[in-house]
Amino acid sequence: MAFPTGKRIVFTGGSGKAGRYVIPELLKRGHSVLNLDLVPFPDPSTNIMTLKTDLTKSGEVFNALTTHFNFAGYENALVPQPPDAVIHFGAYARNMLVPDNECFQANVTATYNVIEAACKLGVKKIIIASSETVYEVCFGQGDLEYTSFPLDEDMDVNPMDSYAISKLCGERVARGFARRFDVDIYSLRIGNVIEPHEYATDFPSYISNPKTRKRNAWSYIDARDLGQICDLCVQRDGLGFQIFNATNDTITARFPTRQFLEHWCPDTPVTRQMGMWEAPLSNAKIKDVLGFREEHDWRKYYNPDQ
Repeated sequence: MAFPTGKRIVFTGGSGKAGRYVIPELLKRGHSVLNLDLVPFPDPSTNIMTLKTDLTKSGEVFNALTTHFNFAGYENALVPQPPDAVIHFGAYARNMLVPDNECFQANVTATYNVIEAACKLGVKKIIIASSETVYEVCFGQGDLEYTSFPLDEDMDVNPMDSYAISKLCGERVARGFARRFDVDIYSLRIGNVIEPHEYATDFPSYISNPKTRKRNAWSYIDARDLGQICDLCVQRDGLGFQIFNATNDTITARFPTRQFLEHWCPDTPVTRQMGMWEAPLSNAKIKDVLGFREEHDWRKYYNPDQ
């Protein structure tokens, strides 16, 4: 497959669960990447340079966005330039890693700092990681019901936990800066990220105990397919501020979607005809607008009937 000319991308949080798969996918598609993180990239064979950066410190972020991607940058006369795109995944990944106030302030501050620095340095493409948790149920208090199915980007959302609220605040910062600076900022509401080995280790319990997957709306995103999504976002210009659900196509269940939801969420309205196996956290927009086509359907890796 031939890919378009690669871009220079600064990626924050690339050493985390998602980034360690997304960055190699970006490299395969011809991009060059600088990783901003507090720990090195876990795969030395990629030759990805990690610049240790505290994203909650505005000065460090501004400086990191005007840094050579590797030592080869010193070999020509061109001083460090801002990147073509910034992909911001760096954050506390969920609640209960640190106290709630720290999770909120760090995530919001980091997102603000990255967006502000990128916009003021003239970067025209910014992609930020939001979360499925904004749909309220994942870390909501008690056994909550979803508002309706499918879950899509136009729904009014009102999460109650610090992590999800921090992600919603990040979306609002992105919307405002996209308008002020006339740039593209795409916010990805990322589903439950699945690494390749987790199909064998985790999917047996996911399928046999459906109630445990309610918090994820019985949906997921393969970490490698998330890399494809990031590439599509980098390549597609001119959309301004956008929110995209970043999920794979199908429900993680033995039974077709409508039958499954009627059993597990009988009181939740279904607002349109859904595909036979369509994931409740809908990726229809990202397929229609960006052309996403999943490569890693979960049934390739785990047969629920065996």
